[in-house]
Amino acid sequence: MDAAVLWEPGTDWSVEEVELDGPKHGEVLVRWEASGLCHSDHHPRAGDIPASLPAVGGHEGAGVVLEVGDGVSGFKEGDHVVGSFLPACGKCRWCSTGQQNLCDFGALIMAGHNLDGTFRRRARGRDVGSMSMLGTFAPYGTVPEQSLVAIDEDIPLDKACLVGCGVTTGWGSAVNTAGVRQGDTVVVVGIGGIGAGAVQGARLGGAEQIVAIDPVASKKEHAEGFGATHFAPSMADAVELVRDLTRGVMADSVILTPGLVEGSMIAEALELTRKGGATVVTGLASVTDTAAQMSLVMFTLFQKRLLGSLFGEANPRADIPKLLRLYRAGKLKLDETVTQEYKLTDINGAYDDMLAGRNIRGVVRHQH
Repeated sequence: MDAAVLWEPGTDWSVEEVELDGPKHGEVLVRWEASGLCHSDHHPRAGDIPASLPAVGGHEGAGVVLEVGDGVSGFKEGDHVVGSFLPACGKCRWCSTGQQNLCDFGALIMAGHNLDGTFRRRARGRDVGSMSMLGTFAPYGTVPEQSLVAIDEDIPLDKACLVGCGVTTGWGSAVNTAGVRQGDTVVVVGIGGIGAGAVQGARLGGAEQIVAIDPVASKKEHAEGFGATHFAPSMADAVELVRDLTRGVMADSVILTPGLVEGSMIAEALELTRKGGATVVTGLASVTDTAAQMSLVMFTLFQKRLLGSLFGEANPRADIPKLLRLYRAGKLKLDETVTQEYKLTDINGAYDDMLAGRNIRGVVRHQH
């Protein structure tokens, strides 16, 4: 099969022939129909976070089961599935306490190999890994059953792929981590795929005022379509706006979802946050950025909360079907989140579009 492989940081994606093994014990062969283009796949390319390379990229995928290996009980041939970028074993401490996003298997998503420590993909005579054990920048994938969630067949797969990471992460950052309530004022910083999900999560959670922040002016219309009531080009520009909207109280929660979080953003986000409010860090930072700038005395005296959010604290086996039901009911906007479709061979141009802010979320449609 052809697949988009990242061989080393700082290089383009290489679309080339890759060999794929069939499923072993506990694994499923999936025909991927579509894959979202998430910024997280760009982080290893940019050197922001480490990953075992070479690897087939892609971790937002939806498709159809072609074959199941020995020991697989939850899936059968023909099932429609979404890949969860974080697997859920159902047995570790975190899964058993309703924190599937923290499953111990999640530590392996950048290792490239499958759960048994071996590889299913090869190219140029070498083992090739896969992002999040999914590798959705290819038309087929051999995937651990722990990384798949069955969905109803009436859901379009080119939209369902979005809840495998971005939309669910953003939605959960608002609903689960920030705990948005009726009447809240919420600020979302960065209106890409995750930020769009956060705006929708704030709206569905009952927020009265939602301020979307993005330097790309063309995203204002998209943000308003997702539920934003106000728009600003930067956090600095939003301070007076939020102060006026709240009569000086400031936002109940601020959710950071830019393509790359920087330490200097923390102080700006906390300035927008009310006493006792929450600043939620959802976007990824470079592993070399270890200094968050903030006023510690005001952090204490104003009793503010700084929270990390992984996958929006979602439980994929429960929340992915929930979000797709909301989509079916017309309450969650997925069609509008996809602003451009691409062929796999266009993947480098697609990431150029993402980095330039031309997309909310791009999607690769696989050709079979």
